[in-house]
Amino acid sequence: MKVLAIDSSGITASAAVADDNSIIAEFTVNNRQTHSQTLLPMVDMVVKMSEIPLGRFDAIAVASGPGSFTGLRIGSATAKGLGLALDKPLVPVPTLDGLAYRAACYSGIICPLMDARRNQVYTAAYHIKDGKLVNVIGQKATGIKDILSELEATGEKVLFLGDGADVYRDVIMEQTGIDYLFAPAHISKQSAASVALLGIMYYKEGRYESAAEHRPVYLRKPQAEREREERMQVEG
Repeated sequence: MKVLAIDSSGITASAAVADDNSIIAEFTVNNRQTHSQTLLPMVDMVVKMSEIPLGRFDAIAVASGPGSFTGLRIGSATAKGLGLALDKPLVPVPTLDGLAYRAACYSGIICPLMDARRNQVYTAAYHIKDGKLVNVIGQKATGIKDILSELEATGEKVLFLGDGADVYRDVIMEQTGIDYLFAPAHISKQSAASVALLGIMYYKEGRYESAAEHRPVYLRKPQAEREREERMQVEG
C-alpha cells in the first residue's frame, strides 16, 4: 500500500510518502513560513523524489486536527483537492495521534501538548500496546494545569512532546509532581511520516472517508467566534 501524507496542523509543515515497509520520502519545514506557500511545493517534491505517480497512491492521509485553524484548513483543502482529483479516499489522522506516534518506542505515557493559547493546550495521553496507540486520556482542549493533574493521578512516568511542551516547559517543571521527561528535538514536533504510517494502519482498519466527506476537527471554536460570544455575554 502507498500513501501520500500531509500535516500542516501546527507551526511545522510536512509532507511524506510511505508504503507498508518504509518512509520513502519526507519534507518537513519548521521555520514559521506560511503553509499556503510551502505545502504544495513540498507535496510536489516528495512525490517527484519518491518516483511514484500520483495515480498509484492508494489514499491521502492528513492530520485532521486539532491544531491551528488556518493550518488545518490549508491541509484539509490540499488533501481534499488531491483526493477529488485522483478519486482517492482520505484517511483522517488525529493530529495528537500523529504526534504521539513519533515516540512509539517509549514505554510510559506519551503526552502530546499543542499550544492552544490562553493557558490551554490540545492534548491527550497514550500508551503503546502491540505497536498501536491506546488512549489513557482522550483528546481535548484543556488547561495545562488540568492535564498535569490528570497525569499525576496515573502515577506513571510521562514523555511530553509538541510545541505546547516548549511553551509550558516552566509550568511543567515547577508545578508537576510526576516523573517526566521532554522529547528530544528530532521527535518533538509533527511529522507527515508519522501521519503516513498511521494512515496505512487506519486505512486497513477501515477508518477512511471520501474527499467530499472530510472535515477538520477543531475541538473548540475559532478565537474570533469565542471573543464575539464573550462580548455578547457581557453586553447581555
